[in-house]
Amino acid sequence: MVVLNRIYTRTGDGGQTALGNGTRVAKHSLRVAAYGTVDEANATLGLARLHAAGEIDAALARIQNDLFDLGADLCRPDMEKDAEAGHPVLRVSAGQVARLEAEIDEMNKRLDPLRSFVLPGGAPLAAHLHLCRTVSRRAERLSVELATTESVNPAAVKYLNRLSDWFFVAARIANHDAGGDVLWVPGANR
Repeated sequence: MVVLNRIYTRTGDGGQTALGNGTRVAKHSLRVAAYGTVDEANATLGLARLHAAGEIDAALARIQNDLFDLGADLCRPDMEKDAEAGHPVLRVSAGQVARLEAEIDEMNKRLDPLRSFVLPGGAPLAAHLHLCRTVSRRAERLSVELATTESVNPAAVKYLNRLSDWFFVAARIANHDAGGDVLWVPGANR
């Protein structure tokens, strides 16, 4: 359980922060950048939810919770030492990835195949979901880069990859419900 009595601790004033295992690292470390970008994706998702209702809002709420799981996963290095932690270590699971895939497949059934690239925009919900998509792609790139030098849960990277696809299809649904996608017209302004 998390208990936050004080919001500021002054322990980061020198440019370092603590990871989930207590190790102190520079705030500009790649691991902190990766889970910080996951936090940014979650904040953009909060903005998207201002325009969502019903089933899509419930799905977005589940994803917001998953993003906290993902941040907890990424802030804890040394996966090989999970058993030594003395408590269960929160890791993103294959089941969370599978849920995203099933939801993508279900949403995609409502859509016609694409014949052009989609411009980010359209309905307010779609525009915000496209922003969520691009921020989650950046989090994925940082996590993949981190995995070249440190241990990273492979399911966490898969989750980020599917998540950006989920946001893309959900944005298409939002535009579909509002009149259609905004399509790229190659060379339209030459």
